[in-house]
Amino acid sequence: MGDSSLEKRVRRHRVLEMKIAKRIYLTLFLLATFGSAVEVRIWTDLQGRKVEATLVKVEDGSVILKLNNGNELPYLIDKLSVEDRKYVAGVFVSLSDPKKVIAEDALNFDHPWPERITFSEDPEVNTVTEDTDKKRFIYESANYRYVCNVRLASSVVKGFAVMFETTHLYCRSLPLALNEGKKDNKKHEILLFEYFEDYVKAGGPPSSSGAFVSGLGVVMVPLTSLGVKPVGSGYMLDRDKSSDTLAHELTHQLTPANYYGIGVRGWFSEGLAEYVSTTPYRAGSYNVRGNQKAIIDSVTGSGSDGRGGRNLGTKIHLSALKTFMLQDYRDFTEQSTLNYGCGLLITNYFFHMDGDGDAKRIKAYLKALQEDKDAVKSLEYLLDGRSFEKLEEDITKAWGRKGIDFTFGN
Repeated sequence: MGDSSLEKRVRRHRVLEMKIAKRIYLTLFLLATFGSAVEVRIWTDLQGRKVEATLVKVEDGSVILKLNNGNELPYLIDKLSVEDRKYVAGVFVSLSDPKKVIAEDALNFDHPWPERITFSEDPEVNTVTEDTDKKRFIYESANYRYVCNVRLASSVVKGFAVMFETTHLYCRSLPLALNEGKKDNKKHEILLFEYFEDYVKAGGPPSSSGAFVSGLGVVMVPLTSLGVKPVGSGYMLDRDKSSDTLAHELTHQLTPANYYGIGVRGWFSEGLAEYVSTTPYRAGSYNVRGNQKAIIDSVTGSGSDGRGGRNLGTKIHLSALKTFMLQDYRDFTEQSTLNYGCGLLITNYFFHMDGDGDAKRIKAYLKALQEDKDAVKSLEYLLDGRSFEKLEEDITKAWGRKGIDFTFGN
């Protein structure tokens, strides 16, 4: 058994935070790279003060503004109005391009839905600390910090880091503003455990293979869940190990705190994580376009790969939709098989089947949540003039065309 250093690290996080100040990536390109994107405009801060200036560049979490008199003024991005932050984010190209650097707080609702996400870059794995006496080993990739209680070869870390980085890219590429995640030194933190017993002792649920620690912003994972297994005096990576659970928890880590309120936590927070984790993944690539069959297989059967399906069959009956959406999260998890599966069906409906299939209504809903509007009242954006009964009917018809008899009622 390893020592308790990782347990102590978890316990040191006593102050739970659900609202986290948004960060900017370490380095952003000079705006000059984007040529015609430069323009004189009126900038407004959160207190309503205005100034006419040109955006020169973005660096270290601040914009550098050039005033009409030629002076340059640095200003924190977090202090700018929502519209100005959107403008700054718009300077940068699509999140689906891993070669471009993206503003961490970008609200990317106007971006297209990705069809395939491929991470072809080097995950940039570095060794930060290897303390054998304390059994504390820290490694980092581009967006993650891995704190482990056993030494791992860089090739092993690089192997699973690709999956982490690809999932990060996928979540950030979805036009849903998945821009949260508590960071320590600008890295999302992952706690890795040599033995499953260590994971449970540190607070991991005994029935789980990985967990997002709500409020702490960390994901806890036993090495076995990553496909890392002992071989001789070292460890090797089983690259064929299913990554569904890990992708699910990493999605939670990037999901904004606003998306965990009453009326959204449960059906959407879990439905979204299921959507990401169900998407077919292989060797640094998510086939988003091909995930509809995988979603159906996951909900109705044992999954496209025979692992992790909900096995609900093609006739699924759920309580009234409004009751389902507003139920307490503890009640939601008590019937996890049914509720996670139905959360995925409903979330997927709003992503691809509602209205013109452009996710317009759910984007409006999430945008309202980003603006700190009441989560329950914001459900009106999903209804868009419909009653809950009419929405139930629309969902039933949409899934009926896919061969699933999905009905609602007491």
